[in-house]
Amino acid sequence: MSLRVGIVGISGFGGGEAMRLVANHPSFELIYAAGEGSAGSRLVDRFPGVPAKLADLVIEKWDPVTLPKLDVLFASLPTGASAEALARVPKTVKIVDFGGDHRYVEGWAYGLADIWPARIAGRSRVANPGCFPAATLTALAPLLADKLIEPGNIVIDAKTGISGAGRGGGDSRFGYAESNENLVPYGLLQHVHMPEIAATIERLSGGSAAGLVFVPHLVPMTRGILVSIYCRGRATTDQCLDAARRFYAGRAFVRVTDKPPQTKWATGSNLAFVSYAADPERDLVIAMGVVDNLGKGAAGQAVQNANLICGLPETAGLDGSPVWP
Repeated sequence: MSLRVGIVGISGFGGGEAMRLVANHPSFELIYAAGEGSAGSRLVDRFPGVPAKLADLVIEKWDPVTLPKLDVLFASLPTGASAEALARVPKTVKIVDFGGDHRYVEGWAYGLADIWPARIAGRSRVANPGCFPAATLTALAPLLADKLIEPGNIVIDAKTGISGAGRGGGDSRFGYAESNENLVPYGLLQHVHMPEIAATIERLSGGSAAGLVFVPHLVPMTRGILVSIYCRGRATTDQCLDAARRFYAGRAFVRVTDKPPQTKWATGSNLAFVSYAADPERDLVIAMGVVDNLGKGAAGQAVQNANLICGLPETAGLDGSPVWP
């Protein structure tokens, strides 16, 4: 079976990673690529290492009215840029939206594929989680589901590689000279991912996420996210690990580890690594999560969601090993 696939925003980091995964997918055929500044160029001009079968595909200017016949559309657009345009895409086209416009919006499934696969399967509109929520919620879900931690007053300390900021924007903060040998907190108290993290914590726990603190940091590496999450709870480390192993039993992409995870473990993959450390005497649980921000944090989870909505094996096109070192 061959499904006709399009990617909007293909020249960005997320769109480019989606292209890499789609190009090697056993059931997907990339027949449409769209962008803004790159419109009119061939894929090989933008990505010299693209597979030969895709080299001459011309990047078109994004216009939902002129879409060819597609089965699946990946939309890798900035938050705020997709809602109006995607509303004009025919209902027959299944959409996975990388941006934030449709997270917890009526008619769209929230695409936490490893946690809620049954809520995604067969849907035609899926909102991919943000990269920080992908790491954070994967680590927290087993603890919240088993009532091992309180849902309120959770503190999330997150680190991301520079590609998490996206390819566009032209902000000098993301250039080599500004980023190398530097560590920068940003988005304090108002980060765009806060609402979806809080909403998901409440859905998983049935309680209130009041007091949630989320502080992201930009670190001088290309890709990867590590979150250290501080929670209140009387569980032991072994109880947390056992809860996660039960919760993710049979799930292909989540690895529960006894030792703290590292970002390189996930590089270039759709894997998520979680681990825990707890001290019940101090009423403290530390949850840790690692993903590749362009993999599980973006394109990898998007392809996983597309597999679910198309009735394909969840691992199709995603079973490659991480890049090491």
